[in-house]
This record gives sequence, structure tokens and C-alpha cells, in this order.
Amino acid sequence: MVRTIFWFIYFWGFLLYSTIGLKKAKALHSSEGHNINKTDRLIHSLPREWARSLIKITGSKVTVHNEQNIPVDGPVLFVANHQGNFDIPVLIGHIDKPKGFISKIEVKKLPIVRDWMEVMQCIFIDRNNRRQSVKALQDGVEKLKTGHSMVIFPEGTRSKGNKMGEFKTGSFRLAVKAEVPIVPITINGTYKIMEANGWIMKPAEVSVTVGECIPYTEYHHLNYEQLATLVKTKIEEKL
Repeated sequence: MVRTIFWFIYFWGFLLYSTIGLKKAKALHSSEGHNINKTDRLIHSLPREWARSLIKITGSKVTVHNEQNIPVDGPVLFVANHQGNFDIPVLIGHIDKPKGFISKIEVKKLPIVRDWMEVMQCIFIDRNNRRQSVKALQDGVEKLKTGHSMVIFPEGTRSKGNKMGEFKTGSFRLAVKAEVPIVPITINGTYKIMEANGWIMKPAEVSVTVGECIPYTEYHHLNYEQLATLVKTKIEEKL
């Protein structure tokens, strides 16, 4: 319980402290030039530090396998399974390539968090508003086309265990429309940090396995259902 209380104190304390860095990040975001990768790395540096600290406080250990499968240059669409709330800090803190997330719109209610997510090129989707969802996905396509990598969780909700749910196909439009490589990510163990214990945080062994990159030329002939099945299979076989 003490660990959990300290975690929440640190969560909001660091966010308040980060407002200084947020001003600089917003300036970089608004003056973004041609070197997308350099700008994104500068913006992501403080969130990366914060995310790693959030994991460390829980006493958990994260091991990343095959990170060399991630292309160094150019944007990609990361597709990951979704076990728990700690999936996002794990990916921010332990996958080096800068990336934005497709997130549910409810997260916009969190002060400071929403501001950081916006400068990190995240997209908010209202799952109850089809028109807004379509526009949000189109915004995601544009971000990929301009050089920003993105992360999607096609299950749409946390599995809270090591069994994967069905993949929703709509989010795969991002990769197809932007014609970018897909990088499958298998996350295992994050649910043991919190979801398995209610809201009490406990140490866990977490593994992140990066699958082989799937170039656009290898999937462009597939329909969305076939593509979702292909990527889900690649993620599931690493669990």
C-alpha cells in the first residue's frame, strides 16, 4: 500500500515539476521543422524519464527483446497487445523510438497529461462518436505521413491478463493509408503490476518483445481483417 501511495504522489508531483519542460516542448512542437526525428526525441526525453521512474517505483523489471527489429529511420505503426495501464509507460520508457499513442478521449480530462500527449503527437478518439473517430484516425494518418511514429492497441481495452481479445480492424487503416511499416509488439506481465491486485501495485517481471517489421509491400494486398489476423498472430505467438 505504501508503494502505491508513493507512486501516486510521485505521478502528480513529477507532472507539476514537468510544466517547465512542457513550455519548452510546446515551443518545439509549434516550431517543428524538417528534422522530425530530432524534435521528437527532444520532446520525448522528459516523458521517457518519467515513464521509467513510474515503472521503477513499482519495483518491476522490464526486459526488451529484439529492439533491433525497429527501423531506425522513418515512421512506423507499432501494434501492441494491451494487458494493463502500465503498457503505456513501459512503451514510452523502454522503446527508444519516439511515438504517439491512439488514446481514448477520456484521458483528455487529466490536466498536464493531455498537454504532454498533444506535444508527443498523440491522438484522442471518442469511441461513441463515429464522425470524431474517423477524423481522429485521419489525423493519425497525417502524423505518420509527416514522419511521426504511432502506437495502437487494436483490442481497444485492457485484457487484464495474458489472454488477448479480438482485434478491431479500423485502426489498421492508419498503416494502410500512410503506407508505413508495421512493427508488432508483444507485452507480457504488465497486468501483474496493478490489474491482478486491484489498485495495489506490486513488483512484476515484464517482457516486451519486438516482432519482425512488416513492410507495406508485404501487406498492401491484404484486406483489413486479414491484416489484423496476421499481426495478432505474430503478437500472440510471443506470449
